[in-house]
Amino acid sequence: MATSTDTGPTAGGYVEAFRSFLEETWLGYALVLPAVVLMGVIIIFPTLRGIQLAFFEASLLNPEQQTFVGLQNFAQMFADATFRSALWHTVLLTSIAVSLQYLLGLGLALALKEKVPGAGLFRSLSMITWVLPIIVMVIIFRFLTQTGFGPVNVILGSLGMETSAWFGQPGVAFPLIVLMHVWRNTPFYAIALLAAMKSIPETQYEAARLDGAGPLQRFRYITLPQISYVSMIMIVLHVIFTFNNFDIVFLSTGGGPLGNTEVLATYIYKQAFQQYAMGYAASIGVVMLLIMMAFTVVYATLEARD
Repeated sequence: MATSTDTGPTAGGYVEAFRSFLEETWLGYALVLPAVVLMGVIIIFPTLRGIQLAFFEASLLNPEQQTFVGLQNFAQMFADATFRSALWHTVLLTSIAVSLQYLLGLGLALALKEKVPGAGLFRSLSMITWVLPIIVMVIIFRFLTQTGFGPVNVILGSLGMETSAWFGQPGVAFPLIVLMHVWRNTPFYAIALLAAMKSIPETQYEAARLDGAGPLQRFRYITLPQISYVSMIMIVLHVIFTFNNFDIVFLSTGGGPLGNTEVLATYIYKQAFQQYAMGYAASIGVVMLLIMMAFTVVYATLEARD
């Protein structure tokens, strides 16, 4: 009786397979290598350097003098009332702004999908708010709310209502920050979600109508599931953008009045470039990085289960 002596691939076989793999893919790796090196220089290295700096006491005035302090910066952070306030404002701003942007963008996308009058013009003009430089947007909003001659105050004054420098009012400045985020990004949500809806085959809606499904049922069981991936990408990107956003708050209020619009990004700037506490600022940045990583992983996991 013959006995098989085949024990599987030999070491030489593995080497030959690896060599064949390299011969087939070396050009692709060569083309990708410059981008990988560039990302390492401008993204990976600064990130690792920031994480390292979070465990040191370092001053911008004497960057060469650094003292290892372990977790002392993190302990100081969580005892810092201004940090806790900035964290709360950042989470609140992100939650409200992204929720409103998505819901309003979804509503606009549904309206545009039904070919309402003016839809073509809206699609042509909608991206203006998104491509407009942020400094221009801030100037527009500050002009609209300017004391004396701002259109908002002129209208309120003509109606006999109170006028004010609204960006200087503690109870109004934060909603204005939210409004600017929503005004800027909602049309972008609408266009992205509309594109996702356009890719859904019309036959699915026709079949649902024949089965007696109403508009809400078609939206719930056809539209929402098939735009979920685009929705996930949009939400994750804009949560990261809003959570880390610096320029809108800094240019409009600088974190005031009385710290009512202070967010983590502006607080890091003040610690690093006004108080010169680079190590402390880096530790806040590490906390922001961990929060965003945790959010992205959890949200993507929940979406994948759905």
